[in-house]
Amino acid sequence: MARYRLLTLNNISARGLARLPQDLFSHAPDEPTPDAILVRSADMHALDIPGSVLAVGRAGAGTNNIPIDSLSARGVPVFNTPGANANAVKELVLAGMLLAVRNIAPALRFVEDLAETGDALDRRVEAGKKQYAGVELANRTLGIIGLGKIGSLVGDMAIKLGMHVVGFDPEITVDAAWSLPAQVRRANSIEELLRLSDFVSLHVPQIPATRHLMSRERLGLMNAQAVLLNFSREAIVDVDGVLEVLAARRLRAYVCDFPDERLRGQAGVLALPHLGASTSEAEENCAIMVADQIKAYLQHGNITNAVNFPAVVMPREAPFRVAIANANVPNMLGQISTVMAQSGLNIHNMLNKSRGEMAYTLVDVDSPVPAAVIDGLRSIEGVLSVRYLPAEA
Repeated sequence: MARYRLLTLNNISARGLARLPQDLFSHAPDEPTPDAILVRSADMHALDIPGSVLAVGRAGAGTNNIPIDSLSARGVPVFNTPGANANAVKELVLAGMLLAVRNIAPALRFVEDLAETGDALDRRVEAGKKQYAGVELANRTLGIIGLGKIGSLVGDMAIKLGMHVVGFDPEITVDAAWSLPAQVRRANSIEELLRLSDFVSLHVPQIPATRHLMSRERLGLMNAQAVLLNFSREAIVDVDGVLEVLAARRLRAYVCDFPDERLRGQAGVLALPHLGASTSEAEENCAIMVADQIKAYLQHGNITNAVNFPAVVMPREAPFRVAIANANVPNMLGQISTVMAQSGLNIHNMLNKSRGEMAYTLVDVDSPVPAAVIDGLRSIEGVLSVRYLPAEA
């Protein structure tokens, strides 16, 4: 019988599931008491999440379909896979730019409606193609808001196409800064970026602070021939504001990955059916990455790419490990150490990190941990969850 049971709320790539050894892991779409949940786009907000759940893994970057706050209160990490679908999104951004400025969609419709043949067809094509003339990308300026993995790849792609690139990201990480092409010019504000750009591509997460990041006021700062590309999240752009600037001919086009009834049939709008990560390669990459993260957490308590927990990875130096999630409050480490010391346990290694209101601790000890110690740790005020992880035979 498998030691760990997983509930799969969506189809997860077989290559990802293959990373989970069958003698230790089972997975099913109807598992009633899962240790972890694997999800792609399924909405979990109305789901009655079983108390057995120790972790949630999202095979993708966005986590707005997951009730993170309630899971955090239970000490349950939520993993995602930043960068796993980055190349797929990057390529779709390029397609979006070309669709907008080379008038590809209306040109295709023009050709589909042609009824002539022979010389008459040739004359009709020659006469009609003039209305679909576009502009080239080279020497145009692309503004990128959000310079994580996807934003960096988009910038690198644009530079190779001969474009100028300006970027803005006040929350850029050290790793992202290192991977950013040196030719990317830094904007001091979103407003400055909008004034400079012929194209603006959005690559930020959907959080309260980014809702309607592209507001009516900011949309009004864009070049009248500019193209706005949103392959991030729908709510980051004020759709009504977009329609206003398009109607006033103060924006060339809005290209997005999120159909909205307000956008249907509107001139200058190109809406795709959420294709950003819809490639076989991206789905496999996301599934492999999230499976590895869930496996590392369930077996060893290690945390990488959790949206609500700090990153904590500690190689095993002793066979007996305890993983503790707790509120980030003073003297927690002291209380944990005291409970263990009072039972005569020798702490071989300990790693503690915090992220906002959440803290997480891994403790390796040299001898088995009695159940009374685990109960004692759970009784500490502020402790959210405790897991005992002896090394597997």
